[in-house]
Amino acid sequence: MSLENILKQQVTALVIEQYGIEVTDKMVQLQKTRPEFEGHITLVIFPFIKLVRKAPAQLANEIGEALLKRCPELIASFNAVQGFLNLTISNQFWLTQLREIKGNNQYGNFPKRNQKLMVEYSSPNTNKPLHLGHVRNNLLGYSIARIQEANGWDVIKTNIVNDRGIHICKSMLAWLKYGNGATPQSTGKKGDHFIGDYYVLFDKHYKEEIKALIAEGMDEETAKKEAPLMKEAQAMLLKWEQGDQEIRSLWKMMNEWVYEGFDETYKQMGVSFDKIYYESDTYLEGKKEVEKGLDLGLFYRRPDNSVWADLSADGLDEKLLLRSDGTSVYMTQDIGTAKLRFADYPIDKMVYVVGNEQEYHFKVLSILLDRLGFPFGKELVHFSYGMVELPNGKMKSREGTVVDADDLMEQMIEEAARMSQDKVNTLPDITPQEANDIARIVGLGALKYFILKVDPRKNMLFNPEESIDFNGNTGPFIQYTYARIQSVLRKGSNDANVEYTDDIEINDKEINLIQRLYEYPSIVHQAGEEYSPAVIANYIYALACDYNSFYHDYSILGESNEMIRSFRLTLSSAVAHIIQKGMYLLGIEVPQRM
Repeated sequence: MSLENILKQQVTALVIEQYGIEVTDKMVQLQKTRPEFEGHITLVIFPFIKLVRKAPAQLANEIGEALLKRCPELIASFNAVQGFLNLTISNQFWLTQLREIKGNNQYGNFPKRNQKLMVEYSSPNTNKPLHLGHVRNNLLGYSIARIQEANGWDVIKTNIVNDRGIHICKSMLAWLKYGNGATPQSTGKKGDHFIGDYYVLFDKHYKEEIKALIAEGMDEETAKKEAPLMKEAQAMLLKWEQGDQEIRSLWKMMNEWVYEGFDETYKQMGVSFDKIYYESDTYLEGKKEVEKGLDLGLFYRRPDNSVWADLSADGLDEKLLLRSDGTSVYMTQDIGTAKLRFADYPIDKMVYVVGNEQEYHFKVLSILLDRLGFPFGKELVHFSYGMVELPNGKMKSREGTVVDADDLMEQMIEEAARMSQDKVNTLPDITPQEANDIARIVGLGALKYFILKVDPRKNMLFNPEESIDFNGNTGPFIQYTYARIQSVLRKGSNDANVEYTDDIEINDKEINLIQRLYEYPSIVHQAGEEYSPAVIANYIYALACDYNSFYHDYSILGESNEMIRSFRLTLSSAVAHIIQKGMYLLGIEVPQRM
């Protein structure tokens, strides 16, 4: 049972016995004692004052005295500040907690719920490589999946690839016209970048055609529709829809090139999926569901043959589900994807990691899935996150307008190698392979932590220079703290075998560290409830700061009392353990030395 629950039970029983009043759970309010006051846990007295009819300070002192007699093994002392009772928890309690935390791989992990939760993230298009927006999306999705696993969910990580449509045909057509049979292998380019170049090339020639048509006297809107390249791309899309074998073969070949490139990017980023779905498979399933809903009277058909859902009863408007020519829209595809997912996995909850510009879309999707009888429809969670940008001129972009994910990761690793060169070169027996691995871990850790520490619902500015600083609220600062602890533990490995006893004297900074470690499970729970990796990130930063403050003020290996030295090594080991667990939830590695 947690400290808070123990105290709630004791306070409730005490107030009922001593004052004869009815106590509700909401009346017993506990919070962490503010730093300027002595104590660890504060009981708010105000909810009891009107019922007991005593002055705040008097009532606080009375309850404090009574608790001290009731729980001498738990409460060491107290002090009353007006309507607040600050309780100092006994050393014995904190030392017991430390023993439970040390080396416990399950600490902070909650029991299995026997419920399935699916998290969708990434959702790329197969006409271009992943960019900075995808980086935030993937990092958030992957971290949320790990956090929910720690909260007892059986998590399925999934991706929906947008592999059909006019944008794909643009790349295909440009390759046919200007590619001269080139391949990723013949050019030495990653497949996704190779295809992305042809998407850009299509746009370049398309704009030239528009410009020429306008020069001939055509207005801009008409020119966009009448440009020969656009007409050819639309004709190609129609052939694809009709199952033309030649077009389908070309489409499969070019998509495979893209998938190979995506796989490299995902591997470098450190994210993965349990199941990947493809829009080309799901849109037809969506059409079937819409037609079924039409037969059941859930939707209606307009005179032009288009199919709509009337959502006015839900406070929304009408939503198009099938165009007049029978082709699908994004909503249709999402319904089909949901159907296939539920057939593959009997999921209890679905989480879509998609930018905040799609909030309305997912409100509608939730209602439609519920109408169609999918049990997870009402439970659908749209994890809506803000946009991420870079300061101008900070990093190159292949296209000049979009920051490429591969470029970003590569340059973060190069910057980490440059920034940590002096530190790494002083490590004994360092090999080039280990130095490169440290640069990779630190560079990607800087990128991931800087993005994940921000409230995901907010827009953010990613500053590469600031993110890789070894001081402040950054990934490298936390990684360096972990590596420092590992160095201490290696040097003190022969001193950690002495068993300390519960009567040793421990100082305020040591107690503060144990209390911070003790909070970890509640932090994991909060992060799960809020779907927020930032809760984990900022907790781990606070823990690292607390440890560095302790490390600065107190000797560990130089401590003459072997029992205290052993205790401090145990405490250091527990801190490293929780840092590693917390960073794991963020998808961030920690180096053993740096």
